[in-house]
Amino acid sequence: MNDITNDKNWQEARYFKDKNLISLLENRAKTLEPMLKFKLSNCNFSSINLVNNSSKEGYILKDSDLYKSDFKKAHCYKMDFSGSNLMKADFSFANLNSANLRDCNLLGTNFKHAKLENIEWGKKILQEKEAKSTKNKEEAKVLYQEAEEIYRYLRKITEDDGLVDTAGFFFQKEMQMRRKKMPLFSLQRIISKLVDISCGYGEKPTRIILVSLFIIICFSSVFFFTGLVSNDAHIGYVFESSLSSNIDMYLQSLYFSVVTFTTLGYGDIIPLGISRLFAGIEALLGGFILAIFVVVFVKKMTR
Repeated sequence: MNDITNDKNWQEARYFKDKNLISLLENRAKTLEPMLKFKLSNCNFSSINLVNNSSKEGYILKDSDLYKSDFKKAHCYKMDFSGSNLMKADFSFANLNSANLRDCNLLGTNFKHAKLENIEWGKKILQEKEAKSTKNKEEAKVLYQEAEEIYRYLRKITEDDGLVDTAGFFFQKEMQMRRKKMPLFSLQRIISKLVDISCGYGEKPTRIILVSLFIIICFSSVFFFTGLVSNDAHIGYVFESSLSSNIDMYLQSLYFSVVTFTTLGYGDIIPLGISRLFAGIEALLGGFILAIFVVVFVKKMTR
């Protein structure tokens, strides 16, 4: 029973009520052997020291059950908890800097006042992955709801810690989970998806620049084939013209697309026929996207 190197004892929760549980786990960690599938739910690990001072790598406590365990003020620097059940575990005031929390169940986990710098959260939390893999729509909706709650909580916690980039990532994921719960082809979901693509819900201002360039190039191609007019001279594709002449025409179409998108409208080139419709559409898109860019830019700079 005192053989802490026998993982079967840990995996069958034989140390569950041991008064020296903290010392036992600390000594087990010091053997440097990975701790896998340990059953440690509802245990008190307050102020436990699980920092591997002798190595650049942290201790490994993977795929373990830590449900409702108390890790208040615990020292878990670079600890690998990946795949573990941390549901309702309490890590308040704990040091989790550089820890690995990939694929952990973080529903109801308390990170209040914890140190959370450089944590490996993973691109998707467990509930989001499970929601994508299930074929049951109702189950997926519940999982997306849980994922939204987790992302919202992580956003608030990281904002309080001044981790603005991490908080921005969690905000974007929160909004994505909210979108996933909407009816598939609803207008609200389509608009939400477009906002995500264009600016990452305000967290990716560079996307707006790329979207703007894409729109400008697309409309310049449309103008190139539908035709423009400048001083009674036709601007557009002419099959019989040389390559250099058509390139010059395209560059003028590109110029017109830029001034239309930015709503400058110098008047030296005017749309012809159906080009007027496309020019109006581009002007509306340009004004809307530029307004979004200003909002997103100010948000990022003032956070």
